[in-house]
Amino acid sequence: MQTILLSREEVARRAKHLYKNTIRQKIELEENIGKMVIIDIETGDYEVDETGLKAAHNLRAKHPYARLFGIRIGYNVAASLGGVIERVNK
Repeated sequence: MQTILLSREEVARRAKHLYKNTIRQKIELEENIGKMVIIDIETGDYEVDETGLKAAHNLRAKHPYARLFGIRIGYNVAASLGGVIERVNK
């Protein structure tokens, strides 16, 4: 399989586009707020769990060379070191 190199910014852009246009309306429910969604930017597959670790493992099992990106559902960032994680308004 030939690998096409993508910048981190391009991976993030593609993941955010998929989230906004196809995934968000399916998963951004009250019971999922604060969980992680991990997105395979090439297939559009995604999984949700508390930390994203199990979701990433499950996606890697399906697609070993997947390019994955994580988004914290309902928040502006996935994690913060000494900063503030702000809830995104609907």
